Amino acid sequence: MTPEQLLALTAAFAVANAIILALLFIRLVFGRGGASIERAEGRDRLLAGADVTVATGNPVDERPDRAISATAYHRVVRIAAWAFIMATAALVAITGLWREAEGAIALVLGATGVFVLIVHDLLPDDALGAPAFVVEGSVAVTVATFLVLLTGRDESPFFFVFPLVVAGAALVISPRATVALAAAAIGGYFVAVFIGRTGPVDAAVISRMAVNLAALLLLAYVTTVIAGEHRLSLRVAMRLATRDPLTGLVNRSVLFAGIEREIARSARSGRAFCLLMMDLDELKTINDRFGHFEGDRVLRDVGAVISSGVRKIDIAARYGGDEFVALLPETDPTGGYVLAEKIRQGVAELGTTPLGRHATLSVGVVSWPHDGRTADELLVNADQAMYRSKRLGRNRVMGVPIDGWTRESV
Repeated sequence: MTPEQLLALTAAFAVANAIILALLFIRLVFGRGGASIERAEGRDRLLAGADVTVATGNPVDERPDRAISATAYHRVVRIAAWAFIMATAALVAITGLWREAEGAIALVLGATGVFVLIVHDLLPDDALGAPAFVVEGSVAVTVATFLVLLTGRDESPFFFVFPLVVAGAALVISPRATVALAAAAIGGYFVAVFIGRTGPVDAAVISRMAVNLAALLLLAYVTTVIAGEHRLSLRVAMRLATRDPLTGLVNRSVLFAGIEREIARSARSGRAFCLLMMDLDELKTINDRFGHFEGDRVLRDVGAVISSGVRKIDIAARYGGDEFVALLPETDPTGGYVLAEKIRQGVAELGTTPLGRHATLSVGVVSWPHDGRTADELLVNADQAMYRSKRLGRNRVMGVPIDGWTRESV
């Protein structure tokens, strides 16, 4: 391969990677407005590793982004990349098998080292977000293509980099993206073997390529299947760890984490938020007279009303027994009372319980920071407001008394 051809190939790959980076930059800058900002703020209120569905209790996509954590991913890539760079450099220098290409190989390894240093050592783990996988996949295929091209083409010992990249990517990207990356790897391999080649291609070359490509495709398939099963296990484990199995609402651990995050966010922004404490009236009587099966049925119905009544950025949780809590970010007291009344009426419209009466909720409403500045203060005051509603006849919405009076809705 002539220096001119090598330079042209280098320029082509540089342009291709630049285009990918430009497209991702445009998507990051111009593709996040309006509702996307709301989703980004919602994610700030979630537990680490939980997605929007887990925190809000709303039926949206629950697929984790990756089969391993971002921290583990960066650690593995960092160690593997530096080990590969050093081992390859030592192999090339000690064996002397590719004397004429040593300068070009050193340039490729050096550029790879700079890229790894910037992305995995200097930048924060989440600086590039999900598009980082696309960028890294593109760069990895480019590096593998040049190494195979410079070290014997179809006889190169560095073909293994292609299946290694594809298999590793299967752990962090979707199956469709894995197929696309595998196609890019195959294309890069063909470029490395055939570009600038003169003379006929014999059967030995074809057979070596066939075996290599078969290994790449099989490894990609196996890794994709294993990663998919692992993602499914993560979804199941996440749901068991964060959701109430009866109502499908999130549990106390997610609620407490959400409250703490909302307090921190509201302290920065100065915007209030509300907390609703809701208690299902007469559940004990239903359980005692008709059994827990009927009581569970009523709880599921009430949980469905609460889940459908809150917004996507809200957190609806089963606090325990017959008590529910809803966290309403960026909501003033008036908005909190309106939503509480909407949920109370929705429960009243469910129909009669086994007792022959309509299901009812007693609701207490508190607002940060007026009714409490900590999670404990807010929950205690919401609980007291809710029990005040019960003492005054149930089936009503009440807040914390201020100067001898309280706002209520009957």
